[in-house]
Amino acid sequence: MNITLKTERLTLRPISESDIENIYNLQSLEETAKYNTSKIPENLNETKITVENWILENDQENPKKFTFAIDLTDDEKFIGLIGINLGKEHYRNAEIWFQFDYRFWNKGYATESLRKIIEFGFEALKLHRIEAGCAVDNIGSFSVLEKVGMFREAHTRQLLPLKSGWSDNYGYAILSTDERK
Repeated sequence: MNITLKTERLTLRPISESDIENIYNLQSLEETAKYNTSKIPENLNETKITVENWILENDQENPKKFTFAIDLTDDEKFIGLIGINLGKEHYRNAEIWFQFDYRFWNKGYATESLRKIIEFGFEALKLHRIEAGCAVDNIGSFSVLEKVGMFREAHTRQLLPLKSGWSDNYGYAILSTDERK
């Protein structure tokens, strides 16, 4: 995948093998992992396998999953991940996800990167609907989803296997015809 997306402060670029240690460190943070449905990686090799799979998915001729590293543009510092996973082609839908180092929360980076990935989905991928979900206690994430214009459409009971136990999930979506904020 040769796609790089830029915002005012961020660069969303395809992940590479050079990101393995940064991703391992990100996913090993207790604060960051609190609402993550995948477990904290046991070792660097586990992260290496995950990253290699993401790279393979990114490099498909017609990718169905796009995973980006998020860097601060000014100093090229890695601060998180964002992805968009396409659904069935006929439905023209996708699911987005993001994960940030907690030290970069509450600075507008998640909102900024989410706006860009939604723009990419609607304009470059010609999607009709983009969805996202988050734990009901994850106030930061659902606030970001609402800031970019996504609507809460669902409350699903005990869907997410978190470290703390099963969590309910809020389902969000935005349509290509909806106002983006």
